[in-house]
Amino acid sequence: MLHEILLSLSGHPSPLLQPDATFPPGVVTPSERQLLSAAAHLSQTHVKIINATRDISRDTQGSIIVRAVSAAVEDVHLRAFRRKVIEVEAKILNDDPSYVGAHNIVPLTAVVGEFSQWTRRMDWLLELMQFMANREGRQAAQVIDHLRTEVQSGYRDIEETAMSLVAVAEKAWLKQVSAWLLYGKLPNPGGHDFFVRMADDGDFIAEKTMLPEFVTTKTVASMLFIGKCLNHPKVKKMIDSGLRGLGQLSAQLRQLSSLAHPLDRAAFSRTITAMRIDLSETTLQNILPLSKVAEMLQLLRQFFLLGRGEFAMALIQEADQRTLNRWQRADNLAYEKGDTLKNITVKDGEVAAVLARTWAVLTSMQGAHAEEDEEQELARDLLRLHIGKTTAPASRETGVSPGMGLDVEALQVMEQSPFRDLLFSAPVDLSIRLPSPLDMVLTSADLRLYSCANAYLLSMRRAHIRLTDLWKISSLRRHHPAPKGASQYAVELRERWSTRMTTMRSVWVTASAALFFLGETEAYFQTEVVAVLWEGFLSWLLQGQQASQPSRPPTGATQEGGEGQPRDVSPDEDEDLWLDCSSPRPRPDASGPKPTHDPQTISTAHARYLSTLAFRLLLTQPSFTVPLHSLLVHIDHLVTHTRRLHSIFTSIDLETDAGVVDAFADLPAEEAEVTALLGGVEKRVKNGIGNVIGALRDLESDAAFMARWEGEDLDGDELDEEERSYRPSRVGGISRLLMKLDFGGWFGRQRQDWE
Repeated sequence: MLHEILLSLSGHPSPLLQPDATFPPGVVTPSERQLLSAAAHLSQTHVKIINATRDISRDTQGSIIVRAVSAAVEDVHLRAFRRKVIEVEAKILNDDPSYVGAHNIVPLTAVVGEFSQWTRRMDWLLELMQFMANREGRQAAQVIDHLRTEVQSGYRDIEETAMSLVAVAEKAWLKQVSAWLLYGKLPNPGGHDFFVRMADDGDFIAEKTMLPEFVTTKTVASMLFIGKCLNHPKVKKMIDSGLRGLGQLSAQLRQLSSLAHPLDRAAFSRTITAMRIDLSETTLQNILPLSKVAEMLQLLRQFFLLGRGEFAMALIQEADQRTLNRWQRADNLAYEKGDTLKNITVKDGEVAAVLARTWAVLTSMQGAHAEEDEEQELARDLLRLHIGKTTAPASRETGVSPGMGLDVEALQVMEQSPFRDLLFSAPVDLSIRLPSPLDMVLTSADLRLYSCANAYLLSMRRAHIRLTDLWKISSLRRHHPAPKGASQYAVELRERWSTRMTTMRSVWVTASAALFFLGETEAYFQTEVVAVLWEGFLSWLLQGQQASQPSRPPTGATQEGGEGQPRDVSPDEDEDLWLDCSSPRPRPDASGPKPTHDPQTISTAHARYLSTLAFRLLLTQPSFTVPLHSLLVHIDHLVTHTRRLHSIFTSIDLETDAGVVDAFADLPAEEAEVTALLGGVEKRVKNGIGNVIGALRDLESDAAFMARWEGEDLDGDELDEEERSYRPSRVGGISRLLMKLDFGGWFGRQRQDWE
């Protein structure tokens, strides 16, 4: 019987130790039956664990970490249990007095008591194997988190077992992480639960759900950045050429292997940060100097955020001229149907031609003897104007976007922004062809955000310019030369003009109110938000660097806003961005100045700068952007109908005064129709201004919105972790804009005075 018990405990099922086993009466006492029941439970638990480990081991496509933990359970803990069984059997065969009594009697209590300490441990191992066999336990992160939680169970034997398995799981996970951090390689096979994966567009993204809880968001961003850099073609070329020595790899590998288990969050984060900084100082600074990063960011500020007012003005004028030409070729069908842009189909080639014509206009403005504007020439090579997609691209909800303070809903609101439709009759995007290796700092999400902000700011600038152009139609505002004398013809002219002035009075009042609103709103966004945030970010970026003004003369926006354009004048200023990596520069002297920030720090800070910019431009607030877009559409209608009415007035004057008759036009009927349309548009513009200001007042009274505006929801631990961490500059609240708008007297609570 003892032999059967020991065999059963070793993992071989025995009929004596079964739940339904029966014994003849008087053979087994109740106390012995209870001992046999405990031994049967331990034997069955052992068998179940063995079967579970075999099932996991057969799954060759499963998680490597799960298989490593399963192998450790089999090779370490179950083997230790079998050694205990063999040890007890050896003592019994050797007549050890601790087991064998008088007349060679072996008490069943002594044998079963030797395994009582294993009962709780084997039950816990069975629960662990069942957890790993379930769907939620198939991921490496869940297994590691589960084991780290079980370390704090309160039982010493469970704690020791869990600690040993945690070390196994974390070592297996660190091997996968090491391949990514040292060589930029994804684990294959068995890497389906690795936190980095390749997206459909070929970019690498990180999934937070695939990471253990002790890995912080900043550490994830650093690990993702290191692997992406190692997969960059220029960095690969440098590594293949032998510029990255084996000593550096071995040093980094020693750093990872020296980590104690269970892994400490702070120690692991410090190790990853040190590896990132080492990669930046030894490799990235050779191909990505800070001067080139600052130059590209300056270009994005000037051309996407309307730092160069002449570019925005020329682009708007050329787009309107192209649209007007199509109207004229279509016999003014859009005017006759009361539409502005909907009846015109725009082709991608025409959109690109508008940008080409814009560059030609800007070049002619420089003059024949002016110095070449390098920034404009670079923008001319990189910027593209094209018809965008009608639907917003899918957002990466599972991806980790370091530094982006915008949630998925806010990003979707921005990507579905309707402001792209205002420049042409189709959604048009201004994009940039980002040269390598700047794509290590600027992501595609950053460039999409720049495009959204450009369409938003450009639509307000366009409405402002179109309203201002109405005042350039002198014959619509005043009569010159005035009729002389008191003849019947002079009296008729005065009556005609007086009637028109009476008709246009409300139009000019509405246009003036809309112009005041747009001027104050645009000035607030440009000077109080964009300029302040950019100056703060640029000063942080160029800490410790010498800055100077660029060679081009300051634009009107620069003179008005007081915004300088510092440029980095480090020795890398004249270096070719596309320098062949086969002949890299020698590393700078250790005593010389070093870049203040590594590329990952710049990328994270820039993402935070962009998210703050989008929030403070109110781009993420549909309660503001929806009525603002409607107002801009109504202003477009107002301008269109006003110009149409002016052309009708001109035709009537020609017919009355010079006898030029258009037999196919009923001018009085058209005048009455357009005048009625103008009356309706005036009301919609007035109501639209009131709705936008009401939305601003609602945002001002929103406590959560104002707390985020003041930066109270920023992650203090993330900002204070490094002394050089970027914090966005504080800007004036929207109450300053509301005070300026209230000064006009047409807005807010005085809307009823318009009626």
